Amino acid sequence: MATATPPATGGGVPEGERGATRIADRVVAKIAARAAREALRTASPGARTDAHATVTVARREVRPPFGEARLRVAVELPYPAPIGAHCGLVRRQVTDRVKALAGMTVAEVAVQVERLTSPLLAERSRERVR
Repeated sequence: MATATPPATGGGVPEGERGATRIADRVVAKIAARAAREALRTASPGARTDAHATVTVARREVRPPFGEARLRVAVELPYPAPIGAHCGLVRRQVTDRVKALAGMTVAEVAVQVERLTSPLLAERSRERVR
């Protein structure tokens, strides 16, 4: 009967000479945008939510294993709503998801409110002009 032996770590190659995994900036941006949309959906169920992200990734040796990210997330928020609370929720969700899915340390998440949307304005725009 054969016994399973655990695979050798690194295949005998010293740690400093092995390859490295890098998470692409566009992947981090997609994770951040999706996390922002998830946060806004839980904060305002039924409201239209739109979020996109631009990302700047700073990679440092002291931030293992995948580097450090500084994120800027642009969102549309419903009005009236507690804007500060929504931005805080987006910030926490983005930080948690990027850390969990990309393994990166998140140093900063800047939330930019691009537009406030109101259901009253949407209803008025559908009315017939006489």
